[in-house]
Amino acid sequence: MLDVAAGLAVSNQPATNQQKHLLHVFPTFAVGGSQMRFAQLVRLHGARYRHTVLSLDGNYDMAGRLGAFPITYPKLEFDKRKTLASWRLFRRTLRDIKPDVLLTYNWGAVEWALVNRFAPQIPHLHIEDGFGPEEAQRQLRRRVWTRRLALTGRQTKVILPSRNLERIAREIWSLPAGQVRYLPNGVDCARFAAPSRRDAQGPLVIGTVASLRKEKNIARLIEAFSEVSSQRAAGSLELLIVGGGGERQALENLARQRGAPVRFAGQTNEPEKFLPQMDIFALSSDTEQMPLSLLEAMAAGLPVVATAVGDVRQMVAAENRDYVVPVKGDAFASALARLIDDKDARQALGRANEKKARESFDENVMAARYAELIG
Repeated sequence: MLDVAAGLAVSNQPATNQQKHLLHVFPTFAVGGSQMRFAQLVRLHGARYRHTVLSLDGNYDMAGRLGAFPITYPKLEFDKRKTLASWRLFRRTLRDIKPDVLLTYNWGAVEWALVNRFAPQIPHLHIEDGFGPEEAQRQLRRRVWTRRLALTGRQTKVILPSRNLERIAREIWSLPAGQVRYLPNGVDCARFAAPSRRDAQGPLVIGTVASLRKEKNIARLIEAFSEVSSQRAAGSLELLIVGGGGERQALENLARQRGAPVRFAGQTNEPEKFLPQMDIFALSSDTEQMPLSLLEAMAAGLPVVATAVGDVRQMVAAENRDYVVPVKGDAFASALARLIDDKDARQALGRANEKKARESFDENVMAARYAELIG
């Protein structure tokens, strides 16, 4: 059942006949990377479009972060175990809403792409940001074939924010070259430019901004930090973890067990308030493609220690790449220790990363390219 009066917010900004109507289908509209980019694009495109957002799990938490834009949040009730009935509902919903463009996000929405592949064939953009833990190491055969079938229609373009994903789409999913578009994420570099605290008194702060989910592997960061801090004077180091999620309790327990000075700041809408508190930004994920949090840290002028996942090595400045290390082994702790002990390197890498963010990953370039594809 489609219920557009489900008690979810409908914007108070009137739509116009000139606006294109975009239907966005998310596996969830909880706070996350693809949802944050959607919010960016809504802000940057202003009144150019009106939007309908469907969250397939019924979670619309991200709606609270969006202001007065022409966005409608319907409620769609279906039993995902009843595949054929769900597909009929999806097709009927597409025909009822009649969007000018359908946008689907990640594996969890690929069934909508599959339904639209055959009817009603609405112009379609599929945005793939990466994979969950189950596909962190290898592509699942059934999903490969489903993506191949769902995303090869003439009406579809596939947007990929990383070169690694572009390679997978071309070589593993076997998508035609003309349908694949590499379009990197962008950030508001001016928003994250802030006076540095790197000459401030107090402990040196290693920090991260991440959803506390299994694939982010914040446990790796806590373990590495614990190892490094145990070899230095008490009170000289602090670990700052910004973000919320289901792993928080387990991570707090781990930090207590290790006796490490870890501060959990919780979820935030304003990472720019926390990044200036950091001396080093750490990314410890098992899987990423092009993480926005890393771009924000670069724009804030921070040096980075990270696992070599997705496009991370290519994202940071060339000078910083020696601190992007393999996922396995003890290289993460070693890289962290080296950068902690080298103030000059921290400052030089921070400047280089800030320059790279401004030149390569500004949000206005991203917004213009999305508008071109939608148009």
